[in-house]
Amino acid sequence: MGTPVDFGHKTYNYYGAYLRKKYDGKRVFKIIVDGGFTCPNRDGSKGYGGCTYCNVDSFTPELSRSTPSIKEQIERGMERAVKGYAAEKFIIYFQPNTNTYAPVHYLKMMYDEALTINTENIVGLSVGTRPDCIDAEKIALLESYAGRFDVDLEMGMESIYNETLQQINRGCTHEELETALSLVKNSRLDICVHTIFGFPWETREMMLKYADEINRFEQIKFVKLHHLHIVEGSIMGAKYKKQPFKVFSIEEYTDFLAEFIPLLRPDIIIQRLFGLADYDLLIAPNWGMKKAEIQTYIDKELERRGVRQGAAYTTLV
Repeated sequence: MGTPVDFGHKTYNYYGAYLRKKYDGKRVFKIIVDGGFTCPNRDGSKGYGGCTYCNVDSFTPELSRSTPSIKEQIERGMERAVKGYAAEKFIIYFQPNTNTYAPVHYLKMMYDEALTINTENIVGLSVGTRPDCIDAEKIALLESYAGRFDVDLEMGMESIYNETLQQINRGCTHEELETALSLVKNSRLDICVHTIFGFPWETREMMLKYADEINRFEQIKFVKLHHLHIVEGSIMGAKYKKQPFKVFSIEEYTDFLAEFIPLLRPDIIIQRLFGLADYDLLIAPNWGMKKAEIQTYIDKELERRGVRQGAAYTTLV
């Protein structure tokens, strides 16, 4: 598995352009690794069932046991990336579930293994996690790799509202994100936060305030902006089938981004503007477009409207 990093010029501070400049025009590809982790709101530590929007079926023990080794995942991912996308450099991306939810010695063993496969062409390590699974010892471990690789710590913020976090069975609070961000304030790590827009009880005005909250943390370098997906195998999916609720159309989501992006601090790099679930699992919204088509549609519309990141940004006093 992997994710190509696109090149090009955008109306916003775009991740592909950032990497292209940083790595002298080399084509960089993210190799997604499943380390077999779970989450504290799934294993009983903080709850069961996981986040209500998550596909529960994809985290069964049977599937976990059938996951190829880290070495196999990376070698296969690199091979596909080279053949399919002419990839030259790689970022090892521990993505599924909570990838710091284990003792430090176990995490070190996994990260070490991943980073010793074709090390010459690996430029980065990206670790996706939850803010309540970060502490000083784990940050120190990740920082130990920063002399050799660019290390990106990605934390799921999802919403800035505790009421929402409770309603989606997140199992952590926004204050715990604030605590985690305080731990990395002067860190060598590149910090990314992940958001989800479109929870049906949050208004447009509530969602726009995410920008102010992101802006006030100078240690946030990257963001991933996603719209809410309703997928098979999720608690939210079951509820949606019984009583459908409002989700974004592509026109509505683009309209929202056109208002949100100018509020975002101009130095922040946007890694993603949207997410895309597998169509065999997706219930709603189904925009009937491929990933590249969605990206093109949004980019062209933002350009047509003259949207510029940071144009409406004001420094908070």
